[in-house]
Amino acid sequence: MKNVFSLVILFVSITISAQEKPKVQIVEASCGQCQFGMKGKKGCDLAVRIDGKSYFVDGTKLDDHGDAHAEDGFCSAVRKAEVVGEVKDNKFVVSYFKLLPIKE
Repeated sequence: MKNVFSLVILFVSITISAQEKPKVQIVEASCGQCQFGMKGKKGCDLAVRIDGKSYFVDGTKLDDHGDAHAEDGFCSAVRKAEVVGEVKDNKFVVSYFKLLPIKE
């Protein structure tokens, strides 16, 4: 019985450690329409570019990260962001989004 219990504990610990942890990645972030030339939505919307492909973002919005029309805002500049999320239905569904400071 102890051997069976030990095997169950071992299996559970291997399964837990094998589960994929969220992948943090650095991406380009900007206004999809103004900076990435994306179509399909009216107005300005937050987008990220990953491996050269642009995706509108679900889970955070353009104005959650400052004035989009400021000199360093998303409608005026492409910024770097640290993100966690996944592409679903051709959108980037974000669970974590941190705009990185501009390096001078």
